[in-house]
Amino acid sequence: MAADSKMKIALVGKPNSGKSSLFNRLTGLNQKIGNFPGVTVDKRTGYCQLEGGISSEIIDLPGTYSLYPRTLDEKVVAEVFADDRGSFYPEKVVLVADATNLKNCFLLLTQLIDLGLPTILALNMVDLAAKSGQSINIKNLEKELDLPVVMINARNGMGIDQLRLLLSRPLKPSRKLIYQPELEIKPLVDQIKKKFNLQADYRAYQFLQQAENLVFLPEQERHYIRTLAKENNFFSHKYQGAETVKRYGFIQDLLNKVVIRSSNEGWKKVSYGIDKVLTHKVWGYVIFFVALFLIFQSIFAWAQIPMDFIDRTFARLSSQLDDFFPEGPFFELLSHGIIPGIGGIVIFIPQIAILFAFISVFEETGYMSRVVFLMDKIMRKFGLNGKSVVPLMSGWACAIPAIMATRTIENWKDRLITIFVTPFMSCSARLPVFTILVALIIPDTKIFGFFNYQGLVLMGLYLLGFLAAILSAFAMKLIIKARERSYLIMEMPTYKMPKWSNVGFQIIEKTKAFVFEAGKIILAISIILYVLSSYGPADVMNAAKETVRKEVAAQHLSEEQIQNRIASYKLENSYAGRLGKTLEPLIKPLGYDWKIGIALVTSFAAREVFVGTIATIYSIGSTDDQATIKERLKSEVDPDTGKPRYTLAVGLSLLVFYTFAMQCMSTLAVVKRETKSWRWPLLQLAYMSTLAYFSALVVYQVLK
Repeated sequence: MAADSKMKIALVGKPNSGKSSLFNRLTGLNQKIGNFPGVTVDKRTGYCQLEGGISSEIIDLPGTYSLYPRTLDEKVVAEVFADDRGSFYPEKVVLVADATNLKNCFLLLTQLIDLGLPTILALNMVDLAAKSGQSINIKNLEKELDLPVVMINARNGMGIDQLRLLLSRPLKPSRKLIYQPELEIKPLVDQIKKKFNLQADYRAYQFLQQAENLVFLPEQERHYIRTLAKENNFFSHKYQGAETVKRYGFIQDLLNKVVIRSSNEGWKKVSYGIDKVLTHKVWGYVIFFVALFLIFQSIFAWAQIPMDFIDRTFARLSSQLDDFFPEGPFFELLSHGIIPGIGGIVIFIPQIAILFAFISVFEETGYMSRVVFLMDKIMRKFGLNGKSVVPLMSGWACAIPAIMATRTIENWKDRLITIFVTPFMSCSARLPVFTILVALIIPDTKIFGFFNYQGLVLMGLYLLGFLAAILSAFAMKLIIKARERSYLIMEMPTYKMPKWSNVGFQIIEKTKAFVFEAGKIILAISIILYVLSSYGPADVMNAAKETVRKEVAAQHLSEEQIQNRIASYKLENSYAGRLGKTLEPLIKPLGYDWKIGIALVTSFAAREVFVGTIATIYSIGSTDDQATIKERLKSEVDPDTGKPRYTLAVGLSLLVFYTFAMQCMSTLAVVKRETKSWRWPLLQLAYMSTLAYFSALVVYQVLK
């Protein structure tokens, strides 16, 4: 293979087999996340240099137990392996197997062998297998399967070099034939094999079994397969059941030959003991809520110093650029538009990194699976199930991948309800809004010298969003009728110490996504907003100085105060100001003025734009270039009362509004794509916006 060619290698295996750890080991930071063509399922790809200068593209496929998909995630795997002409079809496959539970991993392996795919079996978690007392004859296993087997520990890197070496060498498919279609359907298989020019009988058999999932084929060809099956009375479930029985018979015989000593049942004793506490019907919930409480405390306690430093740095930079550059529209855009806009992105990196660090540790240790199990019973009462917990908790990071994660929910009704209520979970885009407002209106007072009020309020906002989600789910449960019942069947991973490099990868990956994805929107809107806030009708803007000086002639103001009035007058009469003034009658009952109105409009593109908008507006409307965002908000005065604009009532009203409001065009687009209809995203937008408006109205009117 030429040194500059890219060999495609697929990583596949059941959930919790260690695929992600192996992927990180092989690719490092040289990886990217996208979607498979036509579907919103995570596609993780990365690049790896092998022996002899061979460059390879590693594709991390979603976890699955077999090629017969139950969820939309698993369909992607079946489609990738069925389409031997597709752009993601691999030249080599690494099946990552949990060495402590081989039986559950080998069903997929036998199917890959019958497809004729060159495969390497990577036995992961060999340290835990050894701890369990299990002993396997690797040479016999290689001989029986006719493929290379490598023992690895993806967490500490053991065996990775050997795997790289095997991947760099030529690899032939196994000559083993594990399952052959029954004689009565052999003519059908041969017909499909000839029609589509397929090499393996099992590939033709899969075409017959899964015509609906072969999306890479034209509709007329899928219709041909369906018609052929119907004319010959092919009953897919009958043959699928017979195939599964035969495969497990082979697997059991194989294990009898290669397993020298089985696992000692008592090796998970410690794990079971921990489970008795963490999944306890009382203490399990107490521990979970204590963990959440500590997360929100740390978001304020640990992030405050770097956030203050970033805020002051950007305020100082804006001021220095003002002094350094000559006057002119471009330089003013740079110092008052672009720099505050970038500052509004970067300032929240510490808090977002802390949030993702905790979520990653939950996943790495195996605790997240216990949370799913723990919450299943409660969730079912509200029309959800335990698997809804993962999308809901993922919603703390971002609603978009969280909604994609609902693809693991088999039941249509449960999945639809989860999609509908997931945006209520307070995502990282809301975090910038929450933290700036909470820090503004809630004193940084500590209880017992450790817990502070700000952390408690932040946790309260997250719980308020969760409460709205489950109550909305309960209402939908009563409205949507479905006969299908769902069950939670899941495999509990063993407890492990977190692999800190994996945690680091998660933090970097998610923070990059926030900075570059959300950052592009924030920066673009900051620039547009600067232009709209700096320009207005020419006659009004040109006469601004004269008009203001006449108004304040008898007030004996200093020159600095007059300049500040002129800047405020220009902002109020700019195109952005006029938009805000138009909205003011609608939002005044909520305690908001026209400046907040501008931020509400711009943040309908993405919630986090609120802070960038506020930073830009107050940068334009102020002569104090070195003031931070928080200081500018604190100094804002309500002209009607002469008191601070951001009172407790206004601040809490805004916090409640942003807790419930949808305000994310990307999320609406994903909901449309997942539900294949505009009906649900438009209902979502209308419902959440109405709830946000009236909840904020009640809060302000009660507290003012």
